[in-house]
Amino acid sequence: MAQQALPQRDPEGTHGQPNAPRQKRDRRDTARPTARLGKPLGAGRTVHGVALLLPGGRAESTRRPSALALAAQRPLARRLTAAAAADGLVTHVVHYRQRGWNGSAADPLRDAEWAADEVVRRYGDVPVCLVGTDVGGRAALRAAGHAAVTAVLAVAPWLPDAGGLPEPEPVRQLCGRRVLIVHGTNDEHTDPDLSFRLAQRAKKVNRDVCRFEVHSDGHGLRQHRAEVQALAADFVRGALFGHHFARPVADALAAPPPLGLRMPLASGFGASLGY
Repeated sequence: MAQQALPQRDPEGTHGQPNAPRQKRDRRDTARPTARLGKPLGAGRTVHGVALLLPGGRAESTRRPSALALAAQRPLARRLTAAAAADGLVTHVVHYRQRGWNGSAADPLRDAEWAADEVVRRYGDVPVCLVGTDVGGRAALRAAGHAAVTAVLAVAPWLPDAGGLPEPEPVRQLCGRRVLIVHGTNDEHTDPDLSFRLAQRAKKVNRDVCRFEVHSDGHGLRQHRAEVQALAADFVRGALFGHHFARPVADALAAPPPLGLRMPLASGFGASLGY
């Protein structure tokens, strides 16, 4: 009896085609990334409020989020946690699935909405403040309509001009929320005039909107980092836990436009607040 031939392996991966090129696997395509919440900072057993920090990103990119963009959020997360530790605040940095906004996919927006859902799942019915920077600022403003969100802080938000359309970004979802926008006047990466125009439209449907300008500072707001962090802490404490806002914040919220939307952030802001 003739011995049956054993099937041969295809070590070159040619599938019967002797000259077929060998295909390379893209490690980024082996698994669909998922959004997640970074390590919690703050409250122990009892959580009374959550701040979700949404990092910057790019207009178009399917790459994984930048480690630098995530790390840039940690000083602000620590500052917020320290300021509202007694109130039961927990902060999380949101890790996006990918770093780009990606047109109509609006990936950071979807991740922000997922993160708010995850807060409800973990902590129950607690108020949430979305704190977004750059691309994350746009995601925070867009995701404000989530039922758990009571406040939005957008730092140097990326708000691209949609070809001269009268309303390139929606604002109705901001109704019923406290909203603070802060932008450097010398920002060459995201246009401060676009955040002012959005704030104008938002103020027409929601009186609890204010905007601070950081004169002579750029996109990273590095020259006045301490003041910006103190402003963020004051806003989160007031918006989530009912503390009195510092006088400049209260004045900005109460002032009619354009005064409350071009409020200058004074040098040394927060030095006497005690948190």
